[in-house]
Amino acid sequence: MPIQVLMPALSPTMEKGNLAKWLKKEGEQIKSGDVIAEIETDKATMEVEATDEGTLGKILIPEGTADVAVNTPIATILADGESAADLAKAPAPAKQEKAAESAAPAAAKAEAPAKASEHKAAPAPQVVAEPDPEVPAGTEMVTQTIREALRDAMAEEMRRDADVFVMGEEVAEYQGAYKVTQGLLQEFGAKRVIDTPITEHGFAGVGVGAAMTGLKPIVEFMTFNFAMQAIDQIINSAAKTLYMSGGQMGCSIVFRGPNGAAARVAAQHSQDYSSWYSHIPGLKVVAPYSAADAKGLLKAAIRDPNPVIFLENEVLYGHTGEVPKLDDFVIPIGKARVVRSGSHVTIVSWSNGMTYALKAADELAKDGIEAEVIDLRTLKPMDTETIINSVKKTGRAVTVEEGWAQSGVGAEIAARIMENAFDYLDAPVARVSGKDVPMPYAANLEKLALPSAAEVVEAAKAVCYR
Repeated sequence: MPIQVLMPALSPTMEKGNLAKWLKKEGEQIKSGDVIAEIETDKATMEVEATDEGTLGKILIPEGTADVAVNTPIATILADGESAADLAKAPAPAKQEKAAESAAPAAAKAEAPAKASEHKAAPAPQVVAEPDPEVPAGTEMVTQTIREALRDAMAEEMRRDADVFVMGEEVAEYQGAYKVTQGLLQEFGAKRVIDTPITEHGFAGVGVGAAMTGLKPIVEFMTFNFAMQAIDQIINSAAKTLYMSGGQMGCSIVFRGPNGAAARVAAQHSQDYSSWYSHIPGLKVVAPYSAADAKGLLKAAIRDPNPVIFLENEVLYGHTGEVPKLDDFVIPIGKARVVRSGSHVTIVSWSNGMTYALKAADELAKDGIEAEVIDLRTLKPMDTETIINSVKKTGRAVTVEEGWAQSGVGAEIAARIMENAFDYLDAPVARVSGKDVPMPYAANLEKLALPSAAEVVEAAKAVCYR
């Protein structure tokens, strides 16, 4: 299928830019890493590099066009063997609609701007599954981006409980680095939506102290890479206080923000901390994929009496999904979800790894392999029962994660399958993960460092002996 090249962003706040010049012509061969166009704003100019190989089939936005919205398809690349006749098969651009909201913040009625993380990411596959049991039949569903779902979760909990407040860098006046806190300052004021200095160790400690006194802070990290500055506060103070105080002092706090790779932000801003935090007693770790899960699980995290690490994904913020329109939609922490049923192989993933898992399941189905796809949603406590029940049915398992393989979450899943379902396995558990290197900056190398749907397909076929 033809591949769309999307309008990238130069910064997290960029909404549109000018397509200054095309450096390749229709019909020219393109290699991964080739510069194909230049875009510019009033502040910077950027080269657009191809991340796929093929032929430049069609230029959708002519050079000289001004105010092209971020994430707009600007060109189509044909793969080897494809011709101009295949251009019609290119996926139509996703329609951007403002979600209907049950309780949106007063100032959040304007559409949230697109973010830099979306600039080269294809739309995530839609999760097709039955609603969670908590959703009554006939419930109205509204379409929201994940950033809107997260914002609504915080707003609803702040209305419900005066002890809940948000703090972090740029969460107030700037409306959030990724606009997740948009409108909260206007509704709740500066005492409950607090801009902090650029010192994660400091404001994480303030949040932990506030939680120890009975308040319920939501601490936003601009990226979990910066949370390394605060890791002592998270692990030695937040996670261990309940145990070390003999149950006398709790710490109800949520640490949330984007985790893992985004798009060309290099090694120090691309790390996946899923396995780091899920290793620690005293922490709960949540990593949602869909908009509904993001909202329902964040509400549950805010209400939880324990510290919760809430790992979002920058690439997913702009993706949309259906969210139940309920007065109080809460998903319990610790429950995985089977998003696609199958009988030949179990694929387990979470967060952005679900993108690869679901794409792979579609490809495997074309070859007669029906994959059962499980979205863990919560990494700690892990829903071992759902995984084991699936493996007992399929006899095979593949784990998918963007983090590194060594001591990864996939390794923990494989160990639990071995301990609980060894006699049901028809093949060793396979792991698909990020490569064992620091994340490169170059787009073509970054793509190679991350897992792919093709690698998941290869692993699934290997365990199926196909």
